[in-house]
Amino acid sequence: MKFSEMPYKRPNVEEIKKYMIKATEDLKNAVCFEKAEEVFLNLQKDTKHIQTLATLVSVRHSINTNDKFYEEENNFWDTVSPELEEYSQNFILAMLSSKFRPDFTKKYGKLYFDNAEMAIKTFSPEIIPELQAENELVTEYGKLIASAKIEFRGNTYTLSQLAPFKTSSDDEERLEAWKADGKWFHEHQKELDEIYDKLVKLRDTMGRKMGYDGYTELGYNRMSRNCYSKHDVEKFREAVIKYLVPVADKIKRQQAERLGKAYPMNFADSALEFRSGNPRPCGSPDEIVNNAGIFYDELSPETSEFFRTMREMELMDLLSTEGKESGGYCTSIYDYEVPFIFANFNGTQHDVEVVTHEAGHAFAFWLNRNRVPMEYSWPSLEACEVHSMSMEFFAEPWSERFFGKDSKKFLYSHLSSSITFIPYGTMVDHFQHVVYEKPDMTPRERHNVWRELLGVYMPWLKTDGEIPFYSDGEAWQRQSHIYNSPFYYIDYCLAQTVALQFWALIQKDIKTAWTHYMDYTSQGGTATFTELLKKAGLDTPFDEACLKNVCADADKWLDEFDMSDIK
Repeated sequence: MKFSEMPYKRPNVEEIKKYMIKATEDLKNAVCFEKAEEVFLNLQKDTKHIQTLATLVSVRHSINTNDKFYEEENNFWDTVSPELEEYSQNFILAMLSSKFRPDFTKKYGKLYFDNAEMAIKTFSPEIIPELQAENELVTEYGKLIASAKIEFRGNTYTLSQLAPFKTSSDDEERLEAWKADGKWFHEHQKELDEIYDKLVKLRDTMGRKMGYDGYTELGYNRMSRNCYSKHDVEKFREAVIKYLVPVADKIKRQQAERLGKAYPMNFADSALEFRSGNPRPCGSPDEIVNNAGIFYDELSPETSEFFRTMREMELMDLLSTEGKESGGYCTSIYDYEVPFIFANFNGTQHDVEVVTHEAGHAFAFWLNRNRVPMEYSWPSLEACEVHSMSMEFFAEPWSERFFGKDSKKFLYSHLSSSITFIPYGTMVDHFQHVVYEKPDMTPRERHNVWRELLGVYMPWLKTDGEIPFYSDGEAWQRQSHIYNSPFYYIDYCLAQTVALQFWALIQKDIKTAWTHYMDYTSQGGTATFTELLKKAGLDTPFDEACLKNVCADADKWLDEFDMSDIK
């Protein structure tokens, strides 16, 4: 069945609540493990259906935020989801206290119960109003960003559609595009500040109602951080500053020299890697997808079957259109045992990176779509990002097909930007820790924190006010994760560190690298992040030597890369 044909009908919430109450009682009253397991498996099946309905609404709303039907349905799920959480939590509590817990553990593993114990620390009926308000504010932010219409050189563009001009090789056009982008954000500064201020205070209130000293610990539990702590993240940030920022800074100094620009650069110049222009994919969006099909056909039998299914069932919405939310994501549609990819193609190298990145997520779900319990279909989020960021590197041997004459530029750009990304992502995480430690900061104080952190993590950027919004310490408001998924962003940095291990393996032997990738990905969510890595023969990013080694390997490769024919 194609995605457009998948039916949606708003469910009867009161019936769902009654069913979940009955399931909880049936579990408690089960006289044997077989009866208890039957209740558990039936609820798993029905939960998949409820999640499928919610996902269909979420995806269709993000594709067109102007669709009134799905806007209303999205608002419905924003309100209902926190209410249903109470009933879900009651079932989890019954599972945790069940006399058949040892039998469940023996058959389904200990991790289900470890994660369940963490999950009950994230919810109380007392915070339902805050959860509903949080959903509404996140939706408001997404709709505001999707509504952007930016006038530029006689035409009107969405934020995504403007992106190619922000990497134009024409200095004047590129700077003008950055200023136009920044101007729109600056004009909506009050709304962006107000939404985030409310979110921070709501989350702080939730944490305190749950007995935490603010939001941070609650946020970590909501992210299912089951094998590392805030202290481990702090140590990782220190290693990034120690080992990675110097390598990234060196890359940016060389870039400034290539461009004939003064160091540090403004944001517009930093976006241009080569004087002759950044790498651009060759061909139309359809041709990019066709080339992706060839890549996945040739990579492995499993990826071939997966991507053919994605195309046949039309499980990708890739073009940037009016009213569409920004960014890209992958989600799962459980009833049909398929993933879905959402993206915003805009004619930049990002088009290739996003279709391989999100397909990395989608392939991981595809491999694990039949897992029981359903929670094992996905690992925790930093582990998920390894699937996607590593898949980007596996596509590099096919770069000539994607980029043609720009393939050599892409190979350099992809690795160098992977290095320079980690300081940015780590800065996002550092910023959020400061914000939730001081929830009463004013918007201007938050902007000042971001501007200060830029000097630590991205010293190659000028903050002189030349480009409104960006050089005023306000650009964090463009990063949707800060609004809708607090503390998520460090997951990308941890995953990129692992992905760079795959990059190094690919340079030696792609078949061996793929074996490690399949060893890692085929585990689904059956183990914690660090256990998944260990079982696949990979190093943990929490070991300082890991970041040190991947930095050294990348630095050496970039130094030896032949740039003589690239301008």
